[in-house]
Amino acid sequence: MQTRFSPEQLADPKVAEAESILRKCVHCGFCTATCPTYVTLGNELDSPRGRIYLIKDMLENGRPADEEVVTHIDRCLSCLSCVTTCPSGVDYMHLVDHARVHIEKTYKRPFLNRFTRAVLAAVLPYPARFRMALSLARLGRPFAGLFGSVAALKPFEAMLKLAPSRLPAASSVSKPATHAATSEKRGRVALLTGCAQSVLDPAINETTVRLLTRLGIEVVVPKGEGCCGSLVHHMGREEQALFEARKNVDVWTREIENGGLDAVIITASGCGTTIKDYGHMLRHDPAYAEKAARVSALAKDVTEYLTRLELPEQKRQGITVAYHSACSMQHGQQIKAGPKLLLEAAGFAVREPAEGHLCCGSAGTYNIMQPEISTKLKTRKVKNIEATKPDIIATGNIGCITQIASGTAVPILHTVELIDWAYGGEKPEKLKGMKLSA
Repeated sequence: MQTRFSPEQLADPKVAEAESILRKCVHCGFCTATCPTYVTLGNELDSPRGRIYLIKDMLENGRPADEEVVTHIDRCLSCLSCVTTCPSGVDYMHLVDHARVHIEKTYKRPFLNRFTRAVLAAVLPYPARFRMALSLARLGRPFAGLFGSVAALKPFEAMLKLAPSRLPAASSVSKPATHAATSEKRGRVALLTGCAQSVLDPAINETTVRLLTRLGIEVVVPKGEGCCGSLVHHMGREEQALFEARKNVDVWTREIENGGLDAVIITASGCGTTIKDYGHMLRHDPAYAEKAARVSALAKDVTEYLTRLELPEQKRQGITVAYHSACSMQHGQQIKAGPKLLLEAAGFAVREPAEGHLCCGSAGTYNIMQPEISTKLKTRKVKNIEATKPDIIATGNIGCITQIASGTAVPILHTVELIDWAYGGEKPEKLKGMKLSA
């Protein structure tokens, strides 16, 4: 793609990066075939290629974002399916990230939209606030329909509908501690306990600690770690995202220097994609660039780390598992075969649903801010998953678990919960009423 940025514009390293990304696009259109919003809406401007044109025009002319640009950028899920598909290697992820920051700085959203986004940014990254909000949401669920009657309030309707009817008790695993290996020690890792996941499904981190310590891995939950910054990063709230990133980099750097780390383990693939990008996010910060790059290199999805441990194959259990590969796993981190191979080695019969490359519609806060599109994608995803006739659904991201669970009666668990069960752990709580054995 030909660009016409001025030398003055290119003096800004972020604009120079965007220009470099834009020049790689050859307008081939392969991205349109795998873009969930284009497949759903059929609008060229709701495809990666269309958004690239909008971003180019906005940045090249040095103008603030307008309603049209914001509408189509907001509809982007950041699923990154286009990145996997693109034959030219267009770095769409960093381009759309830059566009979102530009929008946040130059466009004044309508009041209710600003308010909704501010509420999400102030609540979701903080477990105590999120837990309180979900408790209040249970009281408001009967009134969800009232919010749905006003377009600008539909995100609040979506929030109320997504809120679980009951919350699991808070887990002690989220507290700073060192969990010793219970067999011969062969590694030491830090665990990101995260924000939303630690409230919605603390069993995921509890299971991870049990499994890893049983396999001889010491697991550290360091004091001071928190939200990875992903949620606000995708809202264009650059400073808040970088603050969270720096805080975590400091925490994990201390652990690297004090006791050494083989990996920083992440059990939510959306967080993993962002943490693996810390090196890029902080590349212009002289105090953090090197430390952030080191942390990004150590970041590993829990399944990615487990494949290194060479777990023995288990006998076949006669249990069919539909594996849903989260977009942040298969596109963001390019982790594709590992989780399926782990499940197969654990004795499960693994099925891959049709259209596995398409997003389920969760995408961070997308199912709140874009509920209509999200619902269409969820319906499509659930139909494809149920067509495999699974006993269980497995995935590696809490957003996908919450989204898909709201559309099917088939139990959905984190992949690590099934692996733990197959290798001597307790039967997961969600499966205790089912006649399954492992």
